[in-house]
Amino acid sequence: MKTYLDQLRQVLVEGHQTSDRTGVGTLAYFGLQGRYDLRQGFPAVTTKKLAFKVMASELLWFISGSTNLHDLKAIYPNNKIWDANYQDYASRRGGDADSGDMGRVYGSQWRHWRTPAGETVDQLADAIDLIKHNPDSRRILVNAWNAGEIGSDQVALPPCHNFFQFFVAGDTLSLQMYQRSADMFLGVPFNIASYALLLELVAKITGLKAGEFIHTIGNAHIYLDCIEQVKAQLDREPLALPTLSIKNRGQLTIDDFELADLSLVDYKSHAAIKAKMAV
Repeated sequence: MKTYLDQLRQVLVEGHQTSDRTGVGTLAYFGLQGRYDLRQGFPAVTTKKLAFKVMASELLWFISGSTNLHDLKAIYPNNKIWDANYQDYASRRGGDADSGDMGRVYGSQWRHWRTPAGETVDQLADAIDLIKHNPDSRRILVNAWNAGEIGSDQVALPPCHNFFQFFVAGDTLSLQMYQRSADMFLGVPFNIASYALLLELVAKITGLKAGEFIHTIGNAHIYLDCIEQVKAQLDREPLALPTLSIKNRGQLTIDDFELADLSLVDYKSHAAIKAKMAV
């Protein structure tokens, strides 16, 4: 994870102080790219603890196509990373505070993209089909940024990781994701691990090997109230990367995976570093 730590240090040193919608303020740097070779180990941050089940359950929630917070809790009851955004969204809408409705967040766009004709497109399933049957296609991508569905009354939070694209080279599958807005301390370690896991799952059901996850970032930022935590993390020595274990139950589709199938082997990390998420 040296690549991530180098980026974190770059934003801390070279970032421009800006205001932001949360009112907290950030140090922001525009335009970063990191490459993570999954053949060298699973890219889980080791200079603080990665909450693997929280990350993996969120990804499975996205994959399911659900936009309801209760479905995320059903996968893993201890997942609270969307709670604050949900409460903010419910307050803005003045609706049922217990409905769980998040608006058309990632899952709906990945699996139920709306066309002008009122039909829906399962972008993720289509991408997997192209990997299997037309692996040289340059259109193996999934878009989460639907400009017509990002209003404050339509969605709890507009997508931060906007779209991703797969690339097949022989027997190896790689994935690149573009992220418009990246919270380098709290969010990015989750984002890296989440898309690395997605790559591993898609590789497994398409009979390919997972290659590189390429992470392209637009606005990379550190919130001003996290600067001391960032400095503490950068003072720590990285540890060896773990490996990902996926229990083989004969999964054939992307919808067949369960949280109990997924674990990290030999994952060792420094202690967690707490910080408040800006909403």
